[in-house]
Amino acid sequence: MKQVVISGTGLFTPPHSISNEELVVAFNAYAELYNAEHAAAIAAGELTAIEGSSAAFIEKASGIKSRYVMEKSGILDPARMTARIPERADEDISLQAEICVAAARQALDRAGRTAADIDMVLVACSNMQRAYPAMAVEVQEALGIDGFGFDMNVACSSATFGIQTAMAAVQSGQARAVLVLNPEITSGHLNFRDRDSHFIFGDACTAIVVEAAETATSNHQFEILESKLKTTFSNNIRNNFGFMNRFDEAGIGQPDKLFRQQGRKVFKEVCPMAAEMIRETITNAGLEVAQVSRYWLHQANLNMNLLITRMLLGRDAEPQEAPVILDTYANTSSAGSIIAFHKYQDDMPSGSHGVICSFGAGYSIGCVVVRKK
Repeated sequence: MKQVVISGTGLFTPPHSISNEELVVAFNAYAELYNAEHAAAIAAGELTAIEGSSAAFIEKASGIKSRYVMEKSGILDPARMTARIPERADEDISLQAEICVAAARQALDRAGRTAADIDMVLVACSNMQRAYPAMAVEVQEALGIDGFGFDMNVACSSATFGIQTAMAAVQSGQARAVLVLNPEITSGHLNFRDRDSHFIFGDACTAIVVEAAETATSNHQFEILESKLKTTFSNNIRNNFGFMNRFDEAGIGQPDKLFRQQGRKVFKEVCPMAAEMIRETITNAGLEVAQVSRYWLHQANLNMNLLITRMLLGRDAEPQEAPVILDTYANTSSAGSIIAFHKYQDDMPSGSHGVICSFGAGYSIGCVVVRKK
């Protein structure tokens, strides 16, 4: 089977950051307004008062200290609680495509490639800003790539599923090189009025170049030794937004049309699944856990990652073994593990091994074992 490498990665970080403290001020102001407006119903037991949030609560629950967003003033407006981003004309590049292009150019540069070297563009993320035309085809056009592109969605595991899809395309000869993009504008589907989740997500976009080892010239190559994907259905992480919402007006604007989860169930069920999947993929690669020096894990919750690595290693992981970007980026869905990979790879010596693993709604889990060239 043809050897395949990840030869370059890229990252777009939005221009605005929101601290926990800023987010809490806005949320608590909204809670006070809500409680005052519905005081009679709350007193009668018909509604429940909204409890205030705190920066300490957020950090303890998630490990998050701040997050990047495409626009912050609307999010921090207690009367609005969502970003202010105007629609663009069809003739203008879409916002999601724009951030893909920014991340892609960085990945192409690190890979030593140009648009002429890419045959396939894959945009893989949790939510596309439109149904069609495919975001990947727009990105292909913007970059001047002669080939084909398509979109895919496996929620937070979209990046690892995208790597597997790209690897298969290279191995089969369908593409010389593939550009995998993960544009996550998660602030668009986060309910900033929900105390349990208003702090979870941040925006970002990552890019990955996947190509045949025999043609790769980059100084940043990681050979893909093994990959494994798994899905099992669960309603514990769900978003019901979609084109069928217009069939029933009663559902328009309801909380289930944004992100929602049963966090405790997700924690209890996903952690052992992810740890076992990582162990299996390492074994399938002909390695032992002790031979893996770095784990680039999905950045959803610090406590989840601490538990997963403890299950694998039988001890707490050292900071360099499982790098954390969650504290400043928050949960960027499919981009999270790739942000960690992008930022914490250059110090690894040749021949060292690492694991990229993502997990999320579906449930979906993707695991990729790599070796530094």
